[in-house]
Amino acid sequence: MDDALFINIVDIISEGVYYVDRNRRITFWNRGAERITGFSRIEMLGEDCGSNTICDHGGTAADSCPLAVVMEDGKTRESDIFFHHKDGHRIPVSLRSTPLRDSRGEIVGAIEVFSDRSARGGLIAELERLKKEALTDPLTGLGNRRFVEVNLEARFEALDGEGIPFGVIMFDIDRFKSVNDQHGHEVGDKALRAVADSISASLRRLDVAARWGGEEFLVLSPNVSAEVLGQIAERVRQTVMAGRIELPGGVKLGLTVSGGGALARKGEAFEDLLSRADMRLYACKEGGRNRSLVGE
Repeated sequence: MDDALFINIVDIISEGVYYVDRNRRITFWNRGAERITGFSRIEMLGEDCGSNTICDHGGTAADSCPLAVVMEDGKTRESDIFFHHKDGHRIPVSLRSTPLRDSRGEIVGAIEVFSDRSARGGLIAELERLKKEALTDPLTGLGNRRFVEVNLEARFEALDGEGIPFGVIMFDIDRFKSVNDQHGHEVGDKALRAVADSISASLRRLDVAARWGGEEFLVLSPNVSAEVLGQIAERVRQTVMAGRIELPGGVKLGLTVSGGGALARKGEAFEDLLSRADMRLYACKEGGRNRSLVGE
């Protein structure tokens, strides 16, 4: 098989594929990689993969970068890490790193094959159906207020009738007004989409997220304890904080959120549940922002 045919085949597979040389400079970037990360081939060719433009493995040292380790010991490895998407959110990926050798068996680079492991397929399909019923926020693709109301009705029935607990978490983008004031509403909309994507990527399969209004988001989590609800809130907070939005001139803008959550009580009105979550969100704002607080 000649090189051109091989490249054409690699270019049409759904997984992301890229090669690096011994200095970890990217020498090939297929269409699957473009689709999953949002970064084009032109943007990535020649990039140092250790610069953290894409890979979010916690550093660039040999003990934290799969490629560096593979090129050091020559052993293929599989790992689950996060990649940065060009739009600012993080993508959970399954990664296979393999050394590339020349005709003498010397390691001359490495190849990585990765796939998106977001557990959001079922939710995305459901949201597509709900779009026809006007239950989706058009900017972020998340549910809207009506979507929350429909889900809450079912959750309260399950709580009151079968004792299945659930909780809500309210998130608010910190200092969002300054993002709009300093960078304009187009960047503000980009920030809303990036936060929405980060929230969705952080949730369990049964959780749902909605844009509650403005820069506020609401997560509805069934079958949880206060401890688990707190873990979800922290995972969302940390995922949003790790994301970046690329601005004109290559400047990267970081975002944070504050979150307040509460477990539902039998027989209570949704407004009371939301009020308790909102009080904790307010406490996080007053306490310095970029934090979460969840309780009964």
